[in-house]
Amino acid sequence: MKSVFTGPVYVVRDNIDTDQIIPAQYLNLVPTIPEEYEKLGSYAMCGLPDSLYPKRFVEEGQLDAAYPIVVAGRNFGCGSSREHAPIAMGSAACRLVLAESFARIFFRNCVSTGEIYPCESQDRLCDILKTGDVITVDLDQSTVTIHATGKVYAFKPLGEVRPVVDAGGLFNFARKSGMIPSNA
Repeated sequence: MKSVFTGPVYVVRDNIDTDQIIPAQYLNLVPTIPEEYEKLGSYAMCGLPDSLYPKRFVEEGQLDAAYPIVVAGRNFGCGSSREHAPIAMGSAACRLVLAESFARIFFRNCVSTGEIYPCESQDRLCDILKTGDVITVDLDQSTVTIHATGKVYAFKPLGEVRPVVDAGGLFNFARKSGMIPSNA
């Protein structure tokens, strides 16, 4: 599986809730239907207030974001337990979120769906980076390198979570590891 991700970041602050990640009116989209999965990504992060985030995560009329990495503050993904939140972000081509901390249910939904690597930064990167800055995240080394400065920051290793996300989620991991039959 891919272990190094490079690209521009989308920066948000503290307490970004699942209604900001994917507003309730889009929860009627069924992620297991390919066309609806794609459409779900076009609405990722559209619940963020324009006054605080004038630059949209996914531009109007697009299906994918230009930002494979989201950098956040504390308590990212708080609110309801909707699995649609990490699925929408994954559908929008986001590969990982670097946050100071995650709401427990969002973290677990990232792992169970296999859509996003939820990486807990040890530094407040949302105060250091701005939307559009380019970074490289190395999952093997648990490091973040900021291209403009060359500074390197650490994040908590993903540990046992990583192979589950690598496999594409809990059910795929269970199939690949023989916990459940591959035809189930």
